[in-house]
Amino acid sequence: MRPKFLPVAALAAVLSLTSAACASTTTDAGSGSTGGSSEAAQVAGVDEVDATTICGDKPTVVALTDGYGGDTWRKTVLAELEDEASKCPNVTEVRYANANGDQQKAIADVNGLATQGVNVMLTFPDFGASMLPALRSATAAGVTTVDYFVDLGGAEGTDYSAKVVQDSYQSGVDWANWYGEHLKTGNVLMLGGPAGAQSSAKFLAGFKEGLTQYPDLTLLSEDYIVTNWSAVDAQKAVAGLLAKYPQIDGIASDYGVSTSAAVKAFQQVNRPLPMFTNSASNNELNCLWDGLNASGEAFPFASSEHTTSLVRNAFRRGMADYQGVTLDEPSVVQVPLGIDTFAGENPPCNPSYPPDADMFSQLSPEQLQDVFGQ
Repeated sequence: MRPKFLPVAALAAVLSLTSAACASTTTDAGSGSTGGSSEAAQVAGVDEVDATTICGDKPTVVALTDGYGGDTWRKTVLAELEDEASKCPNVTEVRYANANGDQQKAIADVNGLATQGVNVMLTFPDFGASMLPALRSATAAGVTTVDYFVDLGGAEGTDYSAKVVQDSYQSGVDWANWYGEHLKTGNVLMLGGPAGAQSSAKFLAGFKEGLTQYPDLTLLSEDYIVTNWSAVDAQKAVAGLLAKYPQIDGIASDYGVSTSAAVKAFQQVNRPLPMFTNSASNNELNCLWDGLNASGEAFPFASSEHTTSLVRNAFRRGMADYQGVTLDEPSVVQVPLGIDTFAGENPPCNPSYPPDADMFSQLSPEQLQDVFGQ
């Protein structure tokens, strides 16, 4: 049988990536602690395994569950999953569940899909450890479950079958090193997602650890600033920070929408723009930078990119485990600095794309247009 999603074209080209300057750390990110990530060995989008080699022959239903779905980044992730799954003719269906920010629905989605014939389930666990009981139950019921993107901790093989997560900790260290090299002295802080967001906490842990190497950089808040990954909430939050702190020299953020909102908050009160680091930039932010650059007012900017591609790694891991095929890929994947204005890697802007489009996807332009039309 063929998959129920529409077939998609082959990838247009191999991505050209810049490499991140990764500082060495010593603690295993997979432990669930706030330590480092020495097990990471692969960079997103680089030297990936050909998915056709792990397809096996068992008919397979795949599912992706999201805690906070609906934005273009998550839609792009789903399209990348569908693209990767289309390489395996025995994948008969790709299902998707979006909890829309509702923790109980996120748990119910995992529980429900586990009883509906899903064989491989990838879960973006936005709600952290609260997802473990549902994943443990699905795993015990015979579903191959993959903790995707955010490291839940727990026990691999019991609480879930496998994990494929972004090395968020290392990205935080990378940001600190970038500020240490280019800012050297000043006040910095970090914008995160909703209160308690596991991924934001991991970025912050790495950022804090990296900053210990730079005593002349001061972290203004021990906690990340809650933005709910919302432009409105982020702009309000940064407006409050501007009223509280007379000097802000650098802002790290784990989502491009929050960074765009921060730039606008500074502009509204005519404060000098700080230096920004970011994860997963978007078209609005990049075009905002491009416009400022044209007038000689651009801010120094670095961003960890190719985040939408991690779902391909997660699919391959889940598929290989379900099919009983050996897969030589790490469970923790580093995300490179795709943007670094000091290195001449400027943000890509396309005015015809939606504001929240991710510009570093492995999808072809035609596939991206399909995503934007949803």
